[in-house]
Amino acid sequence: MDYQYIIDQLPYSEPFLFVDEVLSVSEDNISGTYTFKKDLTFYEGHFKDNPVTPGVILTECMAQIGLVCFGIYLLKDETSSEKINLALSSTEIDFYCPVFPGEKVKVVSVKEYFRFNKLKCKVKMMNAKDEIIAKGTISGMIVNRYLK
Repeated sequence: MDYQYIIDQLPYSEPFLFVDEVLSVSEDNISGTYTFKKDLTFYEGHFKDNPVTPGVILTECMAQIGLVCFGIYLLKDETSSEKINLALSSTEIDFYCPVFPGEKVKVVSVKEYFRFNKLKCKVKMMNAKDEIIAKGTISGMIVNRYLK
């Protein structure tokens, strides 16, 4: 499968797309990257004169790569002409290091289970030094129709 196809199927666009590339994907895991561009608007107020990427945005990046991209791949043989959507159902993430403007992160997700349209994964985010930025569990429900 062409990795760009997975990204093209995502139900997100700029400025809320937090996936640059998928590095690898299999039935058991996925990895991908994203670079937090220096001009992203949330840096203007988080924090004054010392911008740091908000934890909710880091979680979103982890979910987009580690859950949504993964779900698109896992359903590759079952998809119709409609795009796949995932509804996030739960997250439990611990944060260890900040992410600053301009930093590139790598997300690695390992499937815990995928059944009854629910995908649960162990996900971690690392920086360029391979230090763990955040890790935890993310779950979501796959919906094979457009959300209205």
